[in-house]
This record gives sequence, C-alpha cells and structure tokens, in this order.
Amino acid sequence: MELSDVPAVIMLVGIAAYVVLAGADFGSPFWVLTAHGERARQIREQTHNSMAPVWEANHVWLIFVLVVCWTAYPEVFASIFSTLWIPLILACLGIIMRAVGYVVGDYAKRDWVTWLATVASFITPFMLGAVIGAVVSGRVPIGNAQGEIISSWLNPTSIMIGLVAVTLCAYLAAVYLAADANRKGLSDLASAFRVRGLAAGLVTGLVAAGGVFVLQGDSELVYEGLTSGLGLVDLAVSAAAGLLTIVLLWGRKFAAARYTAAAAVVTVVAGWGIAQSPYILPPALTVQEAAAADNVLIGLMVSIAIGLLILVPSLILLYGLVLQGRFDPAEGETPDRPEQAAGFNAGDLDPLGPPKRRSVVTTIVVAASGALMSLAFDGGIGLYLGIAMVLGSLATGCVLLAFSLTSRLDQAEEG
Repeated sequence: MELSDVPAVIMLVGIAAYVVLAGADFGSPFWVLTAHGERARQIREQTHNSMAPVWEANHVWLIFVLVVCWTAYPEVFASIFSTLWIPLILACLGIIMRAVGYVVGDYAKRDWVTWLATVASFITPFMLGAVIGAVVSGRVPIGNAQGEIISSWLNPTSIMIGLVAVTLCAYLAAVYLAADANRKGLSDLASAFRVRGLAAGLVTGLVAAGGVFVLQGDSELVYEGLTSGLGLVDLAVSAAAGLLTIVLLWGRKFAAARYTAAAAVVTVVAGWGIAQSPYILPPALTVQEAAAADNVLIGLMVSIAIGLLILVPSLILLYGLVLQGRFDPAEGETPDRPEQAAGFNAGDLDPLGPPKRRSVVTTIVVAASGALMSLAFDGGIGLYLGIAMVLGSLATGCVLLAFSLTSRLDQAEEG
C-alpha cells in the first residue's frame, strides 16, 4: 500500500462508521410513522430514548470523511462538490431537519414533527447514496463543475444505491432498537422490532441483489470488481453476515444480531472500495494521481492520529454508557416540559402561529424560486443568486421557527 492509499482507506472506515452508527438514526422515524395505536406511542418513545443521546455524535464521522477528502484529494473534493452540489445540499437539509425533530419534538405537534423527521430521514441517506452512485458510475468528471448537475445523480446507479441506503437504514434501526428494547426488558417492543427487522432485512437483500444487475448495465467497472476476485469474496461475506443477522433475529439473539448487521454494512462499504480500486473517480482518476503531496499526507496522518486519541475514547465512553442504560429515563419519569407544567397540552401549541404564516409562505416562495433559478442557470449571477436565495431562506426559516417556538413556550410558562 502506498502512502497515497492510506487516506482513501481511512475515508472508507469513516464512511462505514457513519453508516453503521448514523444509519439507525435515519431509519428509526420510518418505524414511528408506520406504527399505529398504542404501539405507536411506545415505538416513538423507544426510538427517541435510544437515539437521542448519540444522534449528534454520529455526524462526527461525516465531517471526518469530508476533512480527509479535501485535504488528501483536493481535486476529487472540488469535482464532487461542484458537480453534485444539489444532492449534497439536500442531504445537509435533511440532517438539519432531522435535528429539528429532536430539538422541538417534545414541544410541538407530534404529527408534523414525525413527518418532518421521516421525510428528512429518507432524503439524507438517499441523496448520499445518489452521490456515491454518481462516483461509482463515472459521472463525476475531473475539474470544477464539469459534470451534468441533474443526470449525474439521477441515473439508474444513483437511484439504486439511494434506495439501498434508505432500506439499509430502516433495517439497521429495527435491529438496533430490538436489541435495545430487549436490554430494557421490553419484550413486546423487542418482538415488534424483531418482525420489522426481518421484513426490512428481506427487502434490503432483494434491493441489493437487484442492484447488482443495475451495476452490470450502468457501472461495468464496479460490477466486474464486485463479481470477481477479492470483490466476490467480500460480496459473499456481506451476504453471509446479512443472512446470519436474519437467523439471529429469528432466534431472538438480539445482541449478537446487532453486531452481524453492522458487519454486513462494513463489508458493503469495503466491497465498494475493492471494486472501484485503483480509481477514486472512475474511470479516469486513480488514487495516486489525485493524492496531495507527501508532506501534506504525512501532516494529515499525524493530525488524524492525534485526533483519534481524543475522539475514540470519548465515543467509546458515550456508546458504553448508552448500552449500559445510563441515559435511560427512570421508571415512571416523564420529560419536564414547560407547557405541561403550565397546564398546556403539547398538541395545543402551534409553532406557526397566525402572525408568522405570511412570513413562512414568503420564505417558501423565495426558496422555491431560488431552487428554480439554480436549475435554470448553468453559471453566472443567476446561479449564484439562486443558491443565495435557497440558503438565505433556509436560515430565515430556522430563525422564524426558533422565534415562534420560544415565544409560544414563554407564553406557556407565563400562563
């Protein structure tokens, strides 16, 4: 292995960690949305209690991968982000909206929060999968904004990998939540998530199997890498780990199923790296050609080593405390909500009160207009103005939401 290959391997490790850890967070709202009756309340509380302590820490790995990419392979970073800026912005919006669900979920109407979190949780993994599909299928040319801004990420490979990412997140969420419910002694909930995990595992396997045929017709390089040599071995190991997870879930071995599900995901990411090697932007740019100077790579490796000495022990402590139940609410404990203390029902709070509706409508119109301008103009002031309108509307929307919520909660406390 050359020095130039090391950051690429580290990036794959970071991507695998992000999928394994953040994937369950993105998948959990789907099970909340599809639950009904009393079970819906139990599932909602279980997903919130399980994911809330760690959801923010999970995104460390995404930031880590981005930093390594732009430092070690600056030309690759520029090419990807200038061509695929639309799905990447949508993925960022999804992450932000998912966070809103955690921040205001205890205070706002549950219906719109659930829908917001669910839509955001579909958008982010799908868009990140579409970005990977664009790279895999060779639709990201070298250089600044050289690729097609629409067809680069709306193509058979991108759509297929996006769907695999969405189903995989739902699958991981069901497996992890079943294990967590079992740890807490909630056998009924564990059984409910077990059934969901079995169903999601079957769907994910079928989508992934169909994806191989999509790669055959649209991404021949990666298809050949996956169906021969070490790539084929990795594919077999991933399939075996997935099947073993199903067997363990069927036998109610929830703790072990959590690790085999994670192993299946890790081998999928590893298979991507194996199949695409030695290219980082197929079919033209290899890892060695894209790498920065050796002194930059050495400095990066030293920085990563120092950072991991701080990051890894902290994350081990956090996840250890979570798995030990140190963040579980005490029996009978309910969140301390200002509106409840004042005699209000959370469902009575309308975060978009009448005085704000006109501002909200204006913000949405400006955002939509900016998005259309961004698609209509290939460059120049029209493109940049459209992007500015979208980002400005996002910031304005967040401010309006924050002011609306805080004012309502202040009224509740005063009442």
